[in-house]
Amino acid sequence: MVFLVDAKKGILMLKKTVLRRKSDFSSIYNKGKSVGERYVVLFYRKNDLPYNRIAFLASKKVGKSVVRNRARRLMKESYRELKENANFKATGYDFIFIARKITNDLKCADVKKSIEAAMRKAGIIEKKV
Repeated sequence: MVFLVDAKKGILMLKKTVLRRKSDFSSIYNKGKSVGERYVVLFYRKNDLPYNRIAFLASKKVGKSVVRNRARRLMKESYRELKENANFKATGYDFIFIARKITNDLKCADVKKSIEAAMRKAGIIEKKV
């Protein structure tokens, strides 16, 4: 956990695996690589840390707040399931997952396949044998 001191709220505990700073996002967008799939776009970059940092984004093009939040929840759950998989050994990366407009009315399995395919294209996880 990372502690952040705020004058009004006191001490806040933050997860260290979540990307928050604009400088982190800018460096991933400018110096990182990207892979597009049907339902998600993946931006990634090595971060030289012993853990991965991630962010899940859905712009207003995806839909209203309920739709955007559902898209983020689907991506988070898909990443969590994928991370528990045996062939996921990638550490030391920064990931930004961006939902595409057509993520509405999808099942979690569809989004998981799209995220898995994007990570395979990027060479982050091994290809199925």
